[in-house]
Amino acid sequence: MSGAMKAQRRIGVGPCRTVAALWLAGATISAIAEPAVAQQVPPPAPAVTVVAAVRKNVTPAVTFTGRIEAIDKVDLRARVSGYLEERRFTEGGEVQQGQLLFMIEKATYAAEVAQIKAAVSRAEASLRLAKIDLNRQEELLRKQVVPQAKVDESRAKHDEQLADLQRNQASLEQATINLEYTEVRAPIAGQIGRSRFAVGNYVTPESGTLATIVSREPMYVMFPVTQRELLAMHRTAVESGGNPRAVKISIRLADGSLYGHTGAVDFVDVQVSPDTDSVAVRAKLPNPERLLIDGQLVTVVVETATSRSALLVPQQALQFDQTGYFVLTIDGENRVKVRPVGIGPAPAGEVEITSGLQEGERVIVEGIQKIRPNQVVQAVELKGGGSTP
Repeated sequence: MSGAMKAQRRIGVGPCRTVAALWLAGATISAIAEPAVAQQVPPPAPAVTVVAAVRKNVTPAVTFTGRIEAIDKVDLRARVSGYLEERRFTEGGEVQQGQLLFMIEKATYAAEVAQIKAAVSRAEASLRLAKIDLNRQEELLRKQVVPQAKVDESRAKHDEQLADLQRNQASLEQATINLEYTEVRAPIAGQIGRSRFAVGNYVTPESGTLATIVSREPMYVMFPVTQRELLAMHRTAVESGGNPRAVKISIRLADGSLYGHTGAVDFVDVQVSPDTDSVAVRAKLPNPERLLIDGQLVTVVVETATSRSALLVPQQALQFDQTGYFVLTIDGENRVKVRPVGIGPAPAGEVEITSGLQEGERVIVEGIQKIRPNQVVQAVELKGGGSTP
């Protein structure tokens, strides 16, 4: 009997038990190996959302940041010194041209006018007397009763009295103007702001602005346009057969809503700003509801007058790196490809592709952060070629 069989007999293990032990060991090794085999199975392809590039008729539009400006704006100032006696307007209200707004004390200026009027009357009387004397002396000279020197003396006194009268008349005119300046009237129609001085304050021409009036209808919107954008707008308008200034101006308010009235460009500056390399452009807009306020920040939307065909993709498909703009597309095998593209103006939420992409090609709009070039993906197509929700 072999030594192994003797050993088995000693520990009470038979041939059947040996086979079972071997099977159990094999099962254990298989169970340990299964997770390693499972880990080697490749993960599923990442899911992405794609949209087909579509061609549409669009009205080219470009947006700018602009600021609303009143066509007329006047800072009211005191032109004479004195105490404010009255304020005849409601702050924030509408005023009419010529309306009395502030009253500065009149008494001092009225007294000055009366005093100078008296001086004018006295000068007129002195001039009449000097004229009579001059006429008498000239008559006596013709009769050779008095010498020429006497006539010259009378003429000099006459001229002196005439100059005195003219001086007093000029003083009266200035005093009358100063008296009128005690009434501060609205030079334009518009809306007036708050008063910076209360009744009883002493004001002078150096006191600064008493209140500000701004016109409200219509209004201007000023916005800077870079030379590149200005040339693009000009080129697009010319190619469309239109006037480069014949563009429609719309604005978006602070809440994102589109203002209900459109305007037109009425001024393009003749100089380029050396700091921003841009040109100031101005448009005029109606303001019947008084929604636009001087100094208000808005988004200006500039649209050309004619529509044209353009290849569009959603805004979120466009990517940018140090080499420029690009989109990620998928080919027939659902493999990711990087496509450098040129872009142009398009409606909000979309981008016009001017080069690098063909109509019908599928671009990735969601799941971009999970993929890499040449990777196979699971594509879910969003119908309609629009922006994703």
